[in-house]
Amino acid sequence: MTTKPVLVRPAPATEPPVISAEEAYRPATPVPYTQAALALDFTYGPDDDSSRRPTRRSLLPDPTSFVAKMAQAIIEVIAAQRPAPQLIRHTSPEVYAGLARRALVAARRQPTGPRRSAMVRRVRLCEPADGIVEACAVVVAHGRVRALALRLEGLDGRWLVTQLTVG
Repeated sequence: MTTKPVLVRPAPATEPPVISAEEAYRPATPVPYTQAALALDFTYGPDDDSSRRPTRRSLLPDPTSFVAKMAQAIIEVIAAQRPAPQLIRHTSPEVYAGLARRALVAARRQPTGPRRSAMVRRVRLCEPADGIVEACAVVVAHGRVRALALRLEGLDGRWLVTQLTVG
């Protein structure tokens, strides 16, 4: 009776890959979505701006309270205290991709102790054009004072964060 030799294969790696800080803050490249035979592209591009309709400032809600709430929510996402998908409706795809990436990195870090939620200290607004708001917010979170700069555009009857810088 002949026996076949036993083939030994290495076990696949189960640990997620370690990413560098440089890679963590690089914007993610969009991946096309494919489902069986039906391929749909859900990424937004320059051609998709035709479907968005600018909204006049008089038809939009007060931006001061929106900026304060968004600033607190953004800091909580960056600290992995809030899930990033909660902000998807209020951010452009580029801003959301950056926030989701930072939330992923923050979720891998271990918290050092109990954390308080962020507190918005001050909000300043500037309206360079009708339906456009440039804002900055000072936020105290986890013993740090941080500044956020946001650009809001009135699109489809609501404010949308199209640019974000976190300092």
